[in-house]
Amino acid sequence: MMGTVPTDPPLDCDLCPRLVAFREEMNAQHPDWFNAPVPSFTSPDPRLLIVGLAPGMRGANCTGRPFTGDYAGDLLYETMLDFGFATGHYDARPDDGLQLRDAMITNAVRCLPPQNKPTGAEIKACRPFLLSTLDDNPSIRAVLALGRIAHETFLSAMELRRASFAFGHGACHELGVRNLVMFDSYHCSRYNTNTGRLTTEMFRSVFSDIREFLPEA
Repeated sequence: MMGTVPTDPPLDCDLCPRLVAFREEMNAQHPDWFNAPVPSFTSPDPRLLIVGLAPGMRGANCTGRPFTGDYAGDLLYETMLDFGFATGHYDARPDDGLQLRDAMITNAVRCLPPQNKPTGAEIKACRPFLLSTLDDNPSIRAVLALGRIAHETFLSAMELRRASFAFGHGACHELGVRNLVMFDSYHCSRYNTNTGRLTTEMFRSVFSDIREFLPEA
């Protein structure tokens, strides 16, 4: 990859052969889906960056907007609306008029991986886009990692030791780089909510902490 790295991969990105093959397979089965690297969803000058692991098959890979179209988005956007990090109405469609406020949402890996499990090499290949996103948005002060893998991936991108910042739901870490503070949450997936690992109240508690750190302007 030569020159300046863009914040989002090109729609025909070919860095990861396995993901390209899976993308082509999805395009053959569902030609009306987005089936491409999913760009970040953002407001101007965001202070909060929310990082997921990768697009969901019937979520972002289908709609082209992070956390849009699957259950995780229902909980995430409802909570963001309640805490003032979004405005409008979420209707699980990229044209629903929802707008973010003081926030950005991205994924550590921008393409849909088979079984929702990107490899270490694929995570590393996508890392330059995450770093470029941070470079292009110096207003970011808080990072919300959705799940342990997103947490560890972000730390690796920042070249920080994972052992120094243990993942835990509700944890808060001063990273010591880029003036960033990281907040941790279990992923807002249907599996986690159905099993009780993550309740709505637990998720809202994390956003309450974030809002205390980033008071509304």
